[in-house]
Amino acid sequence: MAEQVAVIGAGGFVGQALVAALVERGTPVQLPRTSERNVSSVVNHPTQVDDFLRLVADASTVIHVASTSTPGGSAGQPLLELQGNLHPTLALLEALQQHPRAHLIYVSSGGALIPRSGEVADEGAAVLSSSYYGAGKIAAEHFIEAWCHQANGRATVLRPSNLYGPGQRERPGFGVIPAAMGALAGDEVLQVWGDGSSGRDYLYIDDFVHLLLTVMTAPANPGFRVFNACSGRITSLNGLLELLENVSGRTLRRVYSRARTVDAPTVCMQATKAREAFDWVPEIELTEGLRRTWRWFVDIQH
Repeated sequence: MAEQVAVIGAGGFVGQALVAALVERGTPVQLPRTSERNVSSVVNHPTQVDDFLRLVADASTVIHVASTSTPGGSAGQPLLELQGNLHPTLALLEALQQHPRAHLIYVSSGGALIPRSGEVADEGAAVLSSSYYGAGKIAAEHFIEAWCHQANGRATVLRPSNLYGPGQRERPGFGVIPAAMGALAGDEVLQVWGDGSSGRDYLYIDDFVHLLLTVMTAPANPGFRVFNACSGRITSLNGLLELLENVSGRTLRRVYSRARTVDAPTVCMQATKAREAFDWVPEIELTEGLRRTWRWFVDIQH
């Protein structure tokens, strides 16, 4: 089968960065509506089996990076996960029953899946989630594993930590870094959930796209496998906001509110399997990544 990649969720932050990298490599790409060279137009927002059949018919690799919600945005609304995320994913799997040779790469979540022990999250840890968003990711992973067993399929799940970088636009509820940069740029007040002591792992978008491309081009045997993708360093929210003040040269006004039940105090991850399997190590340190992101954010304001 000739190399051709179908991208589900090409219009999002990760999807746009991935498609740009694929186009630069000259890889033929199937995705919803675009004018890029080497990219074919199929449907706008695939949700039904027939939509996905057209999208994956000639694909050797299918990369699923779509998501319509966040942990906070889905709070109290489990149907949002069923309708916006799980239903399209299951429709994709039904379409892949007819194309089982395709390698499915599914972008799950690292930060929303909490080890039951509360310790460092490796790929073998039993996970739970305090959010419907995370529960939906866990369910999707189980359905994908079942597809592998039924169709002798190949599937790789990537669980990234908190992704950030140029191209991540400010949207309500999507990403503390663009939200904080928007507040800095407009001299506005940022709402902080909790006291700012919660810790997270932040991964620069180029490092994650590099891992995606590496997984895509490496041989994959039939079966189901999971890889974490993270920097391996924990930064408190207050520490992150201080770094943003340093790289922007501005003072961030903020107001603190009671912590939300959907947010874990600290999520600590490691990406040992990705390093062992692909020799993958993130290259962009947080301060440098924030500096590049801030320059891009300021540029798009003009």
